[in-house]
Amino acid sequence: MLIKSMLCLLALLPGMWMVSCCGAAEAAAAGMVVDAGTPWVVADDQPEAVQGVVASNWNDTNPATLAKNFVTPPDSARIWVYWFWLNGNITRGGITADLEAMKRVGIGGVLIMEVDQGTPVGPVAFMSDKWRELFKYMTAEAHRLGIEVNRNNDAGWNGSGGPWVPLDQAMQVIVTSEEQVQGGKTFEGELPKPRANAGFYRDIAVLAFPTPADPTNLAYRIANLTGKGMSYDWACESLDGGSNVPAESVISKSKIVDLTAKMDAGGKLLWDPPAVQGSASGEWTVVRFGHTFTGKMVHPAPKTGIGPECDKLSKEAIEAHYNAMISKLVKDVGPLAGKTLVSTHVDSCEHGAQNWTPKMREEFKRLRGYDMMPFLPVMTGRIVDSLDISERFLRDVRQTVSDLFVENYIGHLRTLANKDGLRLSMESYRNPANDLDVANQVDEPMCEFWWPDGSIYWCVKLMSSVAHVSGA
Repeated sequence: MLIKSMLCLLALLPGMWMVSCCGAAEAAAAGMVVDAGTPWVVADDQPEAVQGVVASNWNDTNPATLAKNFVTPPDSARIWVYWFWLNGNITRGGITADLEAMKRVGIGGVLIMEVDQGTPVGPVAFMSDKWRELFKYMTAEAHRLGIEVNRNNDAGWNGSGGPWVPLDQAMQVIVTSEEQVQGGKTFEGELPKPRANAGFYRDIAVLAFPTPADPTNLAYRIANLTGKGMSYDWACESLDGGSNVPAESVISKSKIVDLTAKMDAGGKLLWDPPAVQGSASGEWTVVRFGHTFTGKMVHPAPKTGIGPECDKLSKEAIEAHYNAMISKLVKDVGPLAGKTLVSTHVDSCEHGAQNWTPKMREEFKRLRGYDMMPFLPVMTGRIVDSLDISERFLRDVRQTVSDLFVENYIGHLRTLANKDGLRLSMESYRNPANDLDVANQVDEPMCEFWWPDGSIYWCVKLMSSVAHVSGA
């Protein structure tokens, strides 16, 4: 399966199957530039031998068998291609013309994605009734011609999401606000509301601790926090824990106070903070923790397919997304699901990271064996109990995000797809997770490379290794 996926990338040449499913003449009429002279991967006048290069039995070295399979490769060895539908420019005639041309040159399957890429907007809105009718027609035509179909699980080529994803099921990140409170005096006031991307915000907890010495000195904060804490990104310049931190600048976990129950729904806090013994400032730092949408949207999608990336740590979120698109297409094509429509796909991981999901606290305790709440100040870069303990907590956050990404996102997506008779393929690398664990959850791990710069050849080796180990 991996070889098939690699060959589909080799087949992507300029002006080929990336034109769209509207056909050359109709594309030109829509204002698109079409190279009508070289519309296909293999020209019609080429010998059959160039239409396939993989033998059906790698172990059969009999010259006659090799020659036969080279000239007339079996269906399992036929090349697949990406088939980009461009921005709603879709017609029945174009679908049939493209598929029949693919059949003539020996194409065995197509991976369909719909993108915009600056193309003039066509008349067919993504996942509209008309779009679904054309997808059903395409599947029937592919079946007639013996071509298999894989449909990307959203619009564009990134992640999983769409306009049907509500913000409470989109990717989430921890956000905070802070208030300094004098000890020994009643505090009654509204805590600042943390950032709310796209107007979405939910509270997690309110924690207080005696303000440590030299609180603004960044040398006493954890370095590279964005990557270490999985907020938006997971790339770290270094995992180095930094230098030693003075004891007076470390927060004792035993002195952290949970004030969550003392704040009302409007953010108003009523609290009688005790005097802080041994503190020069006599102050408490009160942190309001919440979560908001990361802001990541699917891309590069037609306008009618744009929407939030779904929560990658939640089974409920990926299942709702699957039911909003792929499940509907499976029902539309009826008995051809699993026969002609054989796969769904997750392409490029360009959606960044996230470090929260509605069940994060429960999932963290299940996977790591302890409650993360007393350590939440570490997510602001502060040090709780010791630098070593705080860094280990961040490592547990990263591992939990990885485990949930593998189990609740890709693993559950595969379960849903397999239940409908579909395989799951994926470019299973550059994830905010352990790439090997992610790839082991898919039926067909895929890779890519770009010529002539060769900038991503490493993923060919990575996905080949996974396929070798897992038998994909």
